[in-house]
Amino acid sequence: MTIDAKLVKTLREKTGAGMMDCKKALVASGGDLNQAIDNLRKSGIAKAEKKGTRDTREGLVYSYIHAGGRLGVLLEINCETDFVAKTDGFNELAHNLAMQIAATNPISLDRETLDESLVSREKEIFRDQAKSEGKPENIIEKMVEGRLTKFFQESCLLEQTYIKDSDKKINDIMTEAIATLGENISINRFTRFSIGESS
Repeated sequence: MTIDAKLVKTLREKTGAGMMDCKKALVASGGDLNQAIDNLRKSGIAKAEKKGTRDTREGLVYSYIHAGGRLGVLLEINCETDFVAKTDGFNELAHNLAMQIAATNPISLDRETLDESLVSREKEIFRDQAKSEGKPENIIEKMVEGRLTKFFQESCLLEQTYIKDSDKKINDIMTEAIATLGENISINRFTRFSIGESS
């Protein structure tokens, strides 16, 4: 069954669940939005949205050193209580996120925290590339938007494709963890160190 992308987006906005979870719920409900919401609520995934506004003042600073000791990541990940911060599930999430950062070297957490001058520079480069390809003006803007979206998906941690499951984004992994662990979880900051790279 083919599910309309707009319907998936609507369900995501209503529940805060990941794109793949929304799509699966809609397929299971035969495209019925209300039934899909119920399915997500029953599985606990929709609860994540409500938790997303709560304060995260506990957590841990997680360190990951890649084999050979030439690459490392420091990650501050937060939750609501010290109890959850000490669970295996929270530590596993921190480990997986640190591995993601080590592998993909994101520039920022999300597009809101990206340096505005960097985004402007990328837009300019994409626009010049499209012009040099001889594209008409109305097509150039669409090309710039498309390339900019791809840039965000590569540069922003939360928008990246998860290295362990290409069907999911890091945002989806965070939403699933919030649903599973029962608390709001947020990534505060991260740094990636590599031998020979200047900061």
